[in-house]
Amino acid sequence: MPRIDLSEIIGELDFFIPIQIRFSDIDGYQHVNNGIYFNYYEHSRAAYLLDHCGWDLMEVGSVVAHVGIDYFLPIHLNDTLKAYVRCSKVGNTSFDLEQYLIGKTAEGKDVIFSKCHCTLVSVDMKTMKPVSIPDTYRSKLQS
Repeated sequence: MPRIDLSEIIGELDFFIPIQIRFSDIDGYQHVNNGIYFNYYEHSRAAYLLDHCGWDLMEVGSVVAHVGIDYFLPIHLNDTLKAYVRCSKVGNTSFDLEQYLIGKTAEGKDVIFSKCHCTLVSVDMKTMKPVSIPDTYRSKLQS
């Protein structure tokens, strides 16, 4: 796996949201359970689509076709966390999002905790069939 430069990632990604680490996210190993990362990424994807793209999910939905996470460092309760999101590819009905969980350890060190790649497909909410990404959203995904 190629090394990821933290300053480069932060410089390239302008959309992020803070993530609250809850006590219930912590497992018996005293770090955030790997399954919780999916929740963090799902929350940041929804915020990206709603806030950045103005996506009306009740008209044209988006469903996950693929999601993969690379785990670099464990997240602990006293770490601080932001989820960064950007669109890396736009097709006719699908698009890819690149996401990162970045923050500070309790000791104050800036780190990348994990990376996520997610492919979503836009669907008609009445039929749940794939539809072309509306131009309004396509232009915002590409910006």
